[in-house]
Amino acid sequence: MIGDQQDVPQADSSNPTQEDGMSKVLRRLWSEESGQDIAEYAVMLAVILVLVVGTVRLIGSNANSAFSAAASAIQ
Repeated sequence: MIGDQQDVPQADSSNPTQEDGMSKVLRRLWSEESGQDIAEYAVMLAVILVLVVGTVRLIGSNANSAFSAAASAIQ
């Protein structure tokens, strides 16, 4: 399974090195899920923004022509 700690080799604690610190950081990042949540929210926000911008552009051009026709009719 992804979050299992059994597959990760344990570092020798008698001789701490920079590699040991890096492996601890990587293990912590791999097990934390908050980063994944942020990425999911960013993707959802991007999709929503694309839909909103597309809708506004579509409705905006139609609304502009409708208001232009109404303004011409009034004059």
